[in-house]
Amino acid sequence: MLLQFMQNREEMDVASILYLMFGYAVLILLILPVHELAHAFAAHLCGDDTAKWHGRLTLNPFKHLDVWGTVMMLTVGIGYAKPVPVNPRNFRNYKRDMILVALAGPLSNLLLAVAAVAIFRVSLFFVTDEAVFNALWLILIKVIASVNISLAVFNLLPIPPLDGSRLWSSLLPGKWAYFLEVNSRYITMGLFVLLMTGVLDGPLLALRNGVFTILFALFEL
Repeated sequence: MLLQFMQNREEMDVASILYLMFGYAVLILLILPVHELAHAFAAHLCGDDTAKWHGRLTLNPFKHLDVWGTVMMLTVGIGYAKPVPVNPRNFRNYKRDMILVALAGPLSNLLLAVAAVAIFRVSLFFVTDEAVFNALWLILIKVIASVNISLAVFNLLPIPPLDGSRLWSSLLPGKWAYFLEVNSRYITMGLFVLLMTGVLDGPLLALRNGVFTILFALFEL
C-alpha cells in the first residue's frame, strides 16, 4: 500500500486513499483469516488437529497474521499469512487429504467471491439510488469479489510456498513433485522477482477476468 501510494501520490485523492485502505483492511481482517481457517478446518475434518492445537481454528486475524508478511503487504503489496501447521501423518488418506487441505483456502476465497456477487445481484431488486448502487459495486465487486478471486488464482500457482505447490505436488508424478520440493527456495525467489517486475500481471489478470466472466454469466450481470 505504501509503495502504491508513493508511486501514485500525485494522482490519488482522498477517496482513492480511503478505497485503498478499505481494500487492505478487508484483505487483512477478513479474507486472509477465512483462507487460513479453511485450511485448518479441512485438516481437522481429515483427522489432523495440529492447527487446532496451535489456535488456528479461528477467524481471529491476529492468530493468522505474520508480522513481516503483513508489513510487506502494507508496503510493497506482496505479503503472506502464517502457514497453517499440518501433520499429514494424521490424515486418513495422505494424498487425498493433502489435496483437500491445499484446495480449502482458494475454495474459501471463491465462495466469498460468489457470495459477494450474489449479494450484489439480489441488491439490484431493491436499490434505486445511483450512489448506493455505486457504493455496493465498489465494496462487493471491486473489493471483496476482486480480492478474493485474485487471491484464489494466485494461490493455485504451483510455486512454493503457495497452496498450489502442495496441490500440484500431490497430483504431479513423483519426480516433478521432488523437483518442486528440492528447488522450493529458488522457485520462491523467482516468484518474487516475477511479481515485482510485473511479468505475472498479465496472466493473473486474464485468469481473474475469466473467473469474473463466469460469475457474471451465472448471476446474469
